[in-house]
Amino acid sequence: DFDAANRAAQIEMARAYKDRQETKLVSYNEARSKKFPTDWSTVRIDTPSFLGRREIRDLPLDELVPLIDWSPFFMTWELKGKFPKIFDDADVGPTAKKLYDDARKLLDKIVLKRLLKARGVYGFWPAASDGDDVIVFADEGRTTELCRFYTLRQQWERKGQTHFTALADYIAPLDSGRKDYIGAFTVTAGDGCDALVKQFEADHDDYNSIMTKALADRLAEAFAEHLHAKARRDWGYGREEKLTHEQLIAEEYRGIRPAPGYPAQPDHTEKRALFDLLGAEQATGVTLTETFAMHPAASVCGLYFAHPEARYFAVDRITRDQTESYAKRKGMPQQEVERWLSPNLGYDP
Repeated sequence: DFDAANRAAQIEMARAYKDRQETKLVSYNEARSKKFPTDWSTVRIDTPSFLGRREIRDLPLDELVPLIDWSPFFMTWELKGKFPKIFDDADVGPTAKKLYDDARKLLDKIVLKRLLKARGVYGFWPAASDGDDVIVFADEGRTTELCRFYTLRQQWERKGQTHFTALADYIAPLDSGRKDYIGAFTVTAGDGCDALVKQFEADHDDYNSIMTKALADRLAEAFAEHLHAKARRDWGYGREEKLTHEQLIAEEYRGIRPAPGYPAQPDHTEKRALFDLLGAEQATGVTLTETFAMHPAASVCGLYFAHPEARYFAVDRITRDQTESYAKRKGMPQQEVERWLSPNLGYDP
């Protein structure tokens, strides 16, 4: 039975890979000519209440607990279901309820004794798009370039598709005559996590060791949600929000916070520019590994886009002409770019 199931899974994986390879990709030039459309003469652009960066040294954890999205917590334990409906599931309900009760007990202890600390940094800067790049300026004079974020554009032609999006499309172009802005953030709830995990491991308590990591991850995501709400208010448009907890979890607000390494920008190396802009290491204690993973792991970073129609999307596969342009713009060797973007290449390098 195991062998039969394994072979069936392999056949399905091979079929899916073949279908993916046969998906039509338009040229990079065509994709750029059909970028996400915006009428920059009329679109609403709000001005942030401040420019530059601000630090959050030690946010009380009890402010984050109500914002926790518990559904991914159960996925850590390979239990599928939405919270709280998962408790009603005949198969996994009782196990899920026990996990949740144990998690709440440990979470209460973490909050009461301040065993984890939440630190963050965020800010806003004048910005403009230049093709598929986002230029970040030092001030409203917009003469000094602080850095650039390099974005990737969709090329996968789907049925009925009329445009191919890149994150740069959500920022007003240099020649649009409009003054636009971009935000950035890094948060962590992992300060203290390693020490607490080591305590449990020393007691051979793998259950609470895993539980600690899962809770730290949930607190970090809740912190990202908390800070995004604050950032939207600081940007002005967020003061008009009247959203329930469920609507916040469903992200029914204006704006997005895509992170490097995720579908809209699969290049992890973009984290370096983001961290340098924010001074993230000094402000939060979060560091980047040689593969651009964040440590502590219970950390989240990303950019803030306020475009009224900004949506998350997947770049998916790209062609050689796009990687060549991307490598040239970033000043990186083509081979290195292809190594970082290997899961997204629509060709054999």
